[in-house]
Amino acid sequence: MTDAFSHEAQALSQRLVPFLAVAAEQHVTRAADKLGLPQPTVSRAIARLEADLGVALFARSGRGVRLTRAGRALVPAAERAYRELAAGCAAMLAETSPEAGHVSFAFLHTMAPRTVPELLRVFRADHPHVRFSLTQSSTDDIRARVRSGEIDLGLISPGVAEPGIAVRALATQPLVLMVPAAHRFARRRQVRLAEAADEDFICLEPEYGLRRICDELCTAAGFVPRIAFEGQEVETARGLVAAGLGVSILPYRSPETLPGAVPVRISSPAAARTICLAWPSEAPLPPPAQRFQEFLFSHAGPLLRIAD
Repeated sequence: MTDAFSHEAQALSQRLVPFLAVAAEQHVTRAADKLGLPQPTVSRAIARLEADLGVALFARSGRGVRLTRAGRALVPAAERAYRELAAGCAAMLAETSPEAGHVSFAFLHTMAPRTVPELLRVFRADHPHVRFSLTQSSTDDIRARVRSGEIDLGLISPGVAEPGIAVRALATQPLVLMVPAAHRFARRRQVRLAEAADEDFICLEPEYGLRRICDELCTAAGFVPRIAFEGQEVETARGLVAAGLGVSILPYRSPETLPGAVPVRISSPAAARTICLAWPSEAPLPPPAQRFQEFLFSHAGPLLRIAD
């Protein structure tokens, strides 16, 4: 875009309405009355526009004015530009309205079955017209999308602030060793993770935050896990455990929800993950996202402490 074009477009955008009003009324005073502006204000806007463009847009005609050839050439484009600008402003207002705008929200796969639906249900009870775009992904992917501005808010774990991303902890969620129902640990209330050093482990892939936490816990327990299966879904990991194919470090969930997989408390090292809210730090959130952020700060903690 050239400097001359930018200058002309800026001048026109500032004086578009006065120009179109005078063009329609063929009279400066009537156009000013229609706009609810003083007549000198409209006259100055037209004069500045003509000076910026370097052409006369109107010529005197009795007590009124008439469009010049240059003015007539500008009217159709100005009308289209005004319609586009008005439509854009309407879309912008709809997108950012605190009560009827749009929120882009991302979260971990483990929160999809129950946690996020319940959070949205409670929030929408008071804000029924706010719209959401929902994304389920890994912590690394959510962080990248938050940093780029594609995502307004994201639930991640672990959460570390970095350039472009602000983070706030919402809740701490216990992690357990999930074992098959026939496993030697299944009848125990707790287990030291070091006791599982010879087990086959079922883990998420390396880019997932839960996988990094698993690796860190095993390192703290003095061993490197022997990984038999890697995947992208916690539910798949639970299912593989229930099938007797290995053990897995996962968020706690009642054994009644998946027969065949038994959660056993890890006594050492301390096994938990912190669920954090991440958002872009370089620019303010849109009003509907700010409202949802405030809701999460005050309401999300108790629900996040229990895994889906």
